[in-house]
Amino acid sequence: MGSPRRLNLETVPGLLGTGALAGLLLSSVAVVAWLVTRPRAVTAPAPPTATAADAATAEASLAFAQELRGRRLEFPVEGLPREKLADTFSEARSGHVHQAADIMAPRHTPVRAVEGGTVARLLSNPSGGITVYQRDPSERYIYYYAHLERYADGLREGSKVDRGQVLGYVGTSGNAPRGAPHLHFAIFRVVDQKQWWGGIPVNPYLVLR
Repeated sequence: MGSPRRLNLETVPGLLGTGALAGLLLSSVAVVAWLVTRPRAVTAPAPPTATAADAATAEASLAFAQELRGRRLEFPVEGLPREKLADTFSEARSGHVHQAADIMAPRHTPVRAVEGGTVARLLSNPSGGITVYQRDPSERYIYYYAHLERYADGLREGSKVDRGQVLGYVGTSGNAPRGAPHLHFAIFRVVDQKQWWGGIPVNPYLVLR
């Protein structure tokens, strides 16, 4: 049996001339490029896991809604049947959860206090626009009325209000779309008596319907 043939430097020019070695090199480069650039499987991020604290807050919020439902609160927008109220509490809004009810109505429709209480704060800001924060009689809940066109004449911080009293008028102040006048209405269970904002959000739909 003859000895194996060896490739020496003198044979390389011949191989290059025939293109065999060049083709081999190009094939190797193509394989490497495909390995680097091939699509990777996209793994969806795992949904956030609800904690025990989240569950407890949700349970408490439902209990608060049941308590307020028993008070049979006034509907906050004059002339609208509460049956038309939609549940927008859990909808997404520009990077956050809505946690409120949007009640569509013609501009200048009176907005009324859902029950008696005290005006905690009158505030105008870029998001809510012209707003009213009202404490309930027990001072355990805050009612928040936003996107008003204007306040009712004579409304003052610290003043007592009666159930059904006009607080302001439906509008589009703040970041509300100009062509969609509505009342942004929210309810919070107070967690700090020194604060007139925030707290545990309560779904207005469960309270008013």
